[in-house]
Amino acid sequence: MQIIKDRTLTTDAWRFLADDAEIPGDSDVTVTLQRWLNDKAVLSGRTGQTGVRIEPDDNIGDLAGDLPNLSLIEVDFPTFTDGRGFSLVRLLRDKYGYRSEIRAVGQFSADQVFYLSRVGVDTFALADEAQAQVALAAFNDFSVTYQPSAR
Repeated sequence: MQIIKDRTLTTDAWRFLADDAEIPGDSDVTVTLQRWLNDKAVLSGRTGQTGVRIEPDDNIGDLAGDLPNLSLIEVDFPTFTDGRGFSLVRLLRDKYGYRSEIRAVGQFSADQVFYLSRVGVDTFALADEAQAQVALAAFNDFSVTYQPSAR
């Protein structure tokens, strides 16, 4: 799968692991917050990197103490009209001081990429990879901003 990372199209090395899937030892995986909380010891002991996927209803405060140990946080946008992910990203950057990779996944649109990058997203996994060039162009939609960026 192709993703946009640091405003460049690249191949994704991570894969999302379902809650009932076997935990691999050496590949880079993301898991749900609930799976992380339940299997933290096993996931932390692997040679591969582990990230956590946050859903809009998740309490990211449950993850606060673990953030320094996580290489990736995925923020899921289950529907195009669900903007709670914007707030979650901003909280991760500003309140919790998370400086590693934050990836938008799910049903956001290419038109939202500029705004998502302003709140702190640095990687984008578009549901429709055909929109990648549109999303890359969206970074240049505005040359003047009124609020400071999280990045």
